Amino acid sequence: MNKIEKLISILLAVGLVYYFVHNYKTAKTRAAAAAQAPVVQEQAAKPAQPAAPVVPAETAPQAPVVSPLPALPTTPEEVVTLENEALSLTLSSWGAVIESATAKQYAVSEGPISEKNPAVSFDFQASPLGTLTGAPILPNAAYSVVEQTSNSVTFAAQGITRKYTLGADYQITLEETFSTPTVAESRLSLGAIETGTGQNDLLSVDSWVMNLKGGEVIHHGDTKDSPLKPWLVGSVGGCSGAPDATNLPRVHNQIVAGAQKWIAVKNRFFVTALASSTVENQGFATTITRDATQKNYRPKSVSAAAIYPAGLTARTSVFYVGPKKQALLGDLGMRDVMEFGMWRWICYPLVWVLNLFYAILPNYGIAIILLTILVRLLFWPLTHKSTVGMKRMQELQPLLKEVQTKYKDNPQRMQQEIWSLYREKKVNPLSSCLPMLIQIPVFIALFNVLRSAVELRYAPFLWIADLSEPERLFASVFPFG
Repeated sequence: MNKIEKLISILLAVGLVYYFVHNYKTAKTRAAAAAQAPVVQEQAAKPAQPAAPVVPAETAPQAPVVSPLPALPTTPEEVVTLENEALSLTLSSWGAVIESATAKQYAVSEGPISEKNPAVSFDFQASPLGTLTGAPILPNAAYSVVEQTSNSVTFAAQGITRKYTLGADYQITLEETFSTPTVAESRLSLGAIETGTGQNDLLSVDSWVMNLKGGEVIHHGDTKDSPLKPWLVGSVGGCSGAPDATNLPRVHNQIVAGAQKWIAVKNRFFVTALASSTVENQGFATTITRDATQKNYRPKSVSAAAIYPAGLTARTSVFYVGPKKQALLGDLGMRDVMEFGMWRWICYPLVWVLNLFYAILPNYGIAIILLTILVRLLFWPLTHKSTVGMKRMQELQPLLKEVQTKYKDNPQRMQQEIWSLYREKKVNPLSSCLPMLIQIPVFIALFNVLRSAVELRYAPFLWIADLSEPERLFASVFPFG
């Protein structure tokens, strides 16, 4: 291996080590924050009331604070439950909203679902899914149940009908009709979500903003131009180990303007989203609640509501409340909620193949091994070419040393002779490095898949209890462990 090859190899190795160590330290920081916070179920938060201090306008523009809901109706509440094999919904006639949802196939903690380890529940009571504000009716007005079937319920009040239908694959359809067109801007809530119990959990908001290009997916926790980013990643008032957040409001309200094809609020493994609507919205409003138990700024929960113009007479909306599963989100045109980054074009097929192997041999540890073997087999021609190139370079080393010794006082002539030798022997000095360069993106993509796929959440293998989390068998041995 000559100097060029050594330099390229060293740079690649340093870059790869930096990537993994940086991601590991980031995950560890988040884990430390989660460990300090009180233990909670993996469900939506009940946002607290705003504190007295106000964030300066130059820090981040705030939307008007939504007025508190009026007093509850005196009419008795009717509670309706809709349920299928995947999702269970609890609906209330007060506001004709969804107060909670349960993902029946996912346990809160490691192990099977039981009385002590219930299924993941999304508590929407503080920000009910389907809340209608701005219409000529109070958000929590008393509706009547006018029709109910095994998978649907229809509410009616003051010329407004709202029919919820629970469909397959965690989808909920809301059909609304208004006897008279709405005369003011209105909002439709898509619920809220809280930081999960996982060591590397997160909160984020994604949306597909409509523009002249036909649309663009925005990950508001990563996009520097998004007004939500400081409040989602904790840079407002300082992130981990940074300035005190005591004087910041506990609740921050923010409007994101512009028509959105879909809107999603999510944590690491679960998402609640407005997947589609027959009426184009004008943007959305968010409420981000910080964790008041932490000295530094930490987002704890986030909710969102789509904003619609006046003049509504009818609207059909499709919601998704469930796991961040690529196949299900892809059917709704929301595959980018997976947030695989620049390597998503590699990650998507990797997730598909991983699930294919799991369908054949239902163990994700074995599926990961088979996927790794498949990747190695696909790259075998490149690996073989790299090995042959290295062998030919080794055979050429004596001749290269002779040239270097002979022309050591004339570097320019030495380089000319070396390249002439390469041409004569038909050897490419980069032939052993280029195949390695091509493989690196695939293995980075594989790493992203393994840490993000909900399929690996609490999936055990041998001594590993959770394949979605770092394996800490030698955590005390390494300095970054």
